[in-house]
Amino acid sequence: MRTKISDMRFGDVYPAYVKKAEKKGRSRQEVDAVIQWLTGYDGPALGRQIAGQASFAEFFAAAPALNPNASKITGSVCGVRVEAVEDPLLQKIRRLDKLVDELAKGRPLAKILRA
Repeated sequence: MRTKISDMRFGDVYPAYVKKAEKKGRSRQEVDAVIQWLTGYDGPALGRQIAGQASFAEFFAAAPALNPNASKITGSVCGVRVEAVEDPLLQKIRRLDKLVDELAKGRPLAKILRA
């Protein structure tokens, strides 16, 4: 039986984000920076989320503040347009995936953070 992505634990997926970025010469700190930008978590709070048992649904529900510029994240992840995803939680997850993809593709951090 497949687990819905919203039920997957954030702390279990986080290492895959880091591995993807590090394979392309980026750092864990940059992965953390894009996650913090999107969610509003500070460093210690993000660390607790990574170490904890929170699902993606719980991770985003507890996020201090979704960045108001998150709506500027557009493009495709796994062939699906991020801006076309109708489920709000799934759209947040896809936006996070897109940020990590952009990081792994070598895009400058300032551009990724829509600065």
